[in-house]
Amino acid sequence: MAELKLPELGEGVEKATVSYWLFDEGSEVKEGEDIVEMVTDKATFNVPSTCSGVIKQILTREGQVVSVGQAMANIE
Repeated sequence: MAELKLPELGEGVEKATVSYWLFDEGSEVKEGEDIVEMVTDKATFNVPSTCSGVIKQILTREGQVVSVGQAMANIE
């Protein structure tokens, strides 16, 4: 099982807010496919899946603030 984590954001940005998930638990995703939209005070961006598989568990909810490196979902 792989964890989808919030990647390094650069420019001293350490946190982002989950805007919305593009897939639900149980959905199949492909490596590189955008999976979640995130927002900072400077930008809105998508985080791609790091592997192909099925989203087994979403660990963060829309509106939740996430730190760089924090697990956001489990993909199997």
